[in-house]
Amino acid sequence: MFGSVGSLLSAAGDSPLWQAVLDDDCRDRGVSPQASMAKMGKLWQVMKRSVMDYDPTRRSPCGLSGGQGAQMATLDHSICGPFIQEVIGVALKMGEHNACMGRIVAAPTAGACGVMPAVLIPLQRKDRLSDERLVECLYVAAGFGQVIASRASISGAEGGCQAEVGSASGMAAAALVHARGGSGAQSAAACAMALQNVLGLVCDPVAGLVEVPCVKRNVMGAMNALACADMALAGLDGGIPCDEVIDAMGAVGRSLPTSLRETGEGGLAATPTGRKIAEGR
Repeated sequence: MFGSVGSLLSAAGDSPLWQAVLDDDCRDRGVSPQASMAKMGKLWQVMKRSVMDYDPTRRSPCGLSGGQGAQMATLDHSICGPFIQEVIGVALKMGEHNACMGRIVAAPTAGACGVMPAVLIPLQRKDRLSDERLVECLYVAAGFGQVIASRASISGAEGGCQAEVGSASGMAAAALVHARGGSGAQSAAACAMALQNVLGLVCDPVAGLVEVPCVKRNVMGAMNALACADMALAGLDGGIPCDEVIDAMGAVGRSLPTSLRETGEGGLAATPTGRKIAEGR
C-alpha cells in the first residue's frame, strides 16, 4: 500500500499511475491483474447503473431528499452550460439515490458518492471515452484515496466533511487529469489543489442525516474537481506538495470540535430550522 503520493509517483516511474495502483492491488490482495480489473470494471458499471436507476418520484424516509436531480435537468438556459448542468444533476441524483436507499458506490464514502460519477459519467459521454479508460481513472482515484485514508482520514466523524466530499473531490480531480492525458505529477497537483480548497469543511448533517447539506456538497466537490483538474492540466499547482496538503488536512480534521464532526450538534444542524427538522423526525 502507498503511504505517500511521492511513493505512488515513484512506483509508477515512466508508467501510467493507474498501472502502479493496479500492480499494488494485485500484490496486496493476491489476485491477478485480470481479476483486479474485472472488479474495478464492475464498480464502474454500478456507478453508471446507479444514475440510470435514479427515480425522480422517490423521496427519502424523512422527506428531505428526492426529485431535485431531475428538477435540475429541466432548467432552461443554464448559466453554466449543458455539460456543467449535467455534472450538477448527476451529483444531486447520486446523493438522493443514496438517501433513498438506492445502490451506490462509496467513493470513498456513501456521503460523498456523487462526486466521482458526476464528473466521470458526463465526461465519458462528452469525450467519447471507453469504459477501459474510465476504469484506469478509477485506479488513479483509488491510489490517491488510499494515501488520503492512510495519512489523514476519509471519515466525516474523524475529519469533518473535508475528509469525505473533500477526499472525493481530490480523487476525482486526479482521475480527470488522467482522463485528459495528463501526467502523474499533474494528477497530484490537481488533488492537492482540490484538497486545499476544502480545508476546514465541517460535517454538520441536519438531524444526523446524510442529506442536508451533504447532497449539495457533492455538487461543490464535483465542481471543485473540474476546476482543479483544468488548472493542473494548464500547468498550475497550489504551491504545497500533495502529501503536505494531506497531512495538513489530517491535522485540521483532528482540531475540529466534536460538534462539527458528524454529530449533528453544530453548524447547520444547530440552526433553528435544523433543530426543528431534527425534532420533527
